[in-house]
Amino acid sequence: MKRRTGWGLAVLWPLLAGGVHADEQATRPTIKANRWQEDWSVLQNPALRTQPLDNLKYIPLSAANPFTYLSLGATLRERFEMNDASGFGVRDVKRDRYLIQRFQVHADLHLNENWRVFTQLEDVRAYDKTTIGGADQNRVDLRLAFAEYVNAFSSGTLKARVGRQDFAFDLQRFISSRDGPNVRQSFDALWADWETSNWRFIGIASQPVQYQDGRHFDDKSNSDARFHMVRVERLVGGKNELSAYYGVYERSAAHYLDADGDETRHLFDARLGGAAMGFDWDIEAMLQSGSVGNKDIRAWAGGSRTGYTFDSLAWKPRLGLQLDIASGDRKTGDGTVGTFNPLFPNGYYFSLAGYTGYSNLIHFKPSITVKPIDKLSVQTAIGLLWRQTTSDAVYTQPNLPVAGTAGSGDRWTGAYAQLRTDYVFNANLTGAVEAVHYDVGQTLRDAGGDDSNYLGVELKFSW
Repeated sequence: MKRRTGWGLAVLWPLLAGGVHADEQATRPTIKANRWQEDWSVLQNPALRTQPLDNLKYIPLSAANPFTYLSLGATLRERFEMNDASGFGVRDVKRDRYLIQRFQVHADLHLNENWRVFTQLEDVRAYDKTTIGGADQNRVDLRLAFAEYVNAFSSGTLKARVGRQDFAFDLQRFISSRDGPNVRQSFDALWADWETSNWRFIGIASQPVQYQDGRHFDDKSNSDARFHMVRVERLVGGKNELSAYYGVYERSAAHYLDADGDETRHLFDARLGGAAMGFDWDIEAMLQSGSVGNKDIRAWAGGSRTGYTFDSLAWKPRLGLQLDIASGDRKTGDGTVGTFNPLFPNGYYFSLAGYTGYSNLIHFKPSITVKPIDKLSVQTAIGLLWRQTTSDAVYTQPNLPVAGTAGSGDRWTGAYAQLRTDYVFNANLTGAVEAVHYDVGQTLRDAGGDDSNYLGVELKFSW
């Protein structure tokens, strides 16, 4: 294996000493996947600065205003992956073993109670990976850099951001920060929202970031793609959330199996999520219209995750059921594109293995999740997959058609078994292991595909 970078958990391990005491959990901020969502202003109280390097989490810059401060932080994720047949092996990529590494540092500068500037740099690398794609590697570049204004009024709160940022909604089926793969998705965007106790209104105008790995700091705003959205959220029945949005997705020189040209998609999405009396649910549906070249778009998708947790039983088992369906193109040459575009999928909605894309599919996945101890979660699941139409292809992540599958074979795509464990060592360090076995159907076998096995072992440190 090639020589690795000097960054590693061993360098940061001394910071883990002592962990976070239980009596501090109520007052210290929780570290989040999106580091810009954290608020470390509570450390203006010296009594709460009890952890290593807390003097760097809150650096006061004004004796007159405690909300003028600088907060620093870092995130390191190391994941070893083994994949027997990436893309089912149809592209002659057989067994692959490699390490992917994501290292990020950030600075959160608060000018006062209303204004702040957040910046995050990253170095993302893939070691010994046979094929390196756009989501695998991005060495020393700017990931986030935005200015934010927040002001609370008697009738609600106004928030606005401009610059390079990320955003994700709901279960991140279609709009995500892409945390599963190595390189997360950012947008050069203008964001504004108005929040009250029960309502939230959001407007976004954006271009996704085009990642490049030719030299340092060469990422740029992708002028060939645009995404704009207006969204409304409403709390109903307590903490249950009802949301809907209209969006426009545009892309130059798009390519589909039955269409080529500039793409304009109009998106209509609705979702209901919540929990009550042991039950939890998340149901979402999207309609897509528009055009690709001179052909019309008529696509749709729906997804649901429901479950019931037995809180009174040992290990608190949760029985879950996931159902997904997305349209495919039913007839070649009819002037209509029916293939659903999953937009910005998160890469772990089905599994980290990347075998399944959210286009032309029917997906049925029962699962059981248990918690043997408070910090350990174990999920086992079986996924069954069909094509929505045999006229269209089988798709892998994010929406890549498997060559030789469109217009041939039957609907059955295959089945997979998934085992995932997550463990929280402390507030700064988490670990996960995920294993997936995919048994391909005859359609994929006839196209040159093989049964596939995936193993991922991950450690993530956040400070």
